Amino acid sequence: MNKQPFFELKPDTVLDAVESLGYLSDGRIMALNSYENRVYQVGIDEKTPLIAKFYRPERWSDEQILEEHQYMYELVEQELSVVAPMKNAHGDSLFSYEDFRFSLFERRGGRAPELDDPEHQFQLGRTIGRIHQVGQSCSFIHRPVVDIQSYGVDSADFISREFIPNSLKIAYDSLTSDLLREIDAAFKRAGDVKLIRVHGDCHAGNILWRDDTPHFVDFDDARMAPAIQDLWMFLTGERQQQQLQIGEVVEGYNEFADFDPRELHLVEALRTLRMMYYAAWIARRWDDPAFPHNFSWFNTERYWGEHLLQLREQFFALQQPVLKLL
Repeated sequence: MNKQPFFELKPDTVLDAVESLGYLSDGRIMALNSYENRVYQVGIDEKTPLIAKFYRPERWSDEQILEEHQYMYELVEQELSVVAPMKNAHGDSLFSYEDFRFSLFERRGGRAPELDDPEHQFQLGRTIGRIHQVGQSCSFIHRPVVDIQSYGVDSADFISREFIPNSLKIAYDSLTSDLLREIDAAFKRAGDVKLIRVHGDCHAGNILWRDDTPHFVDFDDARMAPAIQDLWMFLTGERQQQQLQIGEVVEGYNEFADFDPRELHLVEALRTLRMMYYAAWIARRWDDPAFPHNFSWFNTERYWGEHLLQLREQFFALQQPVLKLL
């Protein structure tokens, strides 16, 4: 993979790409907080600015990107507040300019949800229930699955082989082996849970709270996964807090979709897999100059020591009783 995949993506290139679709830019451009892809707010002459998203080369195929777009259009058709890509007169949503693929979005505003507010938790559950009602109507064909192999095994192997300091390698290998065994046991306890199309990355930064309603953005990580993949990130704080939160979330969720309680066995397993995958994601992108610049704390002895500590805490969490629906 190109070590500098966005090297040729200059401001002028961004403006020219947007104008190639018939828009007249006023020359204003602002980079937004995105590292996997590149996202910009582009000023449009005498109109509301647009958001231009340039996809990282070689990450997703055209078919995978278009599956993501189609999922969002299905959600919009059901009157869900999802920021879907704009289409041109021919119905296209994925465009090319020079060596880059990009899409355009309307600019939307809002604030992050308050995850310690029971009403916000309930509303988040209701909205995800509606999203999953659509998500379970069919399956992705081209997009991958959230699973132990890609998120856990492959991540641990890559970190162990390429990044973990020699002084921590034995401890890391032993701990990740134990974690993967516990994660596998958690999936087996959950049983044959249903895989559906999910948002895949439901952290607070991908939710805009406006007019007492959550609005969802950035379906770039949409995959096939158990429903709990889109719910567990709403659970914060100590176990007692999470017990109350899951009750609110599932109560809202069940108004539109049926939550399978067996999936509660996967909360800490999926949390652990995300931590492993996140570290490996940064490591895999380390040749991209934007990553050392923006993640300067990564790949230091201190970082890896703290990462091991967090994983040990997850090993303990995986052995605790599962959350219950009261």
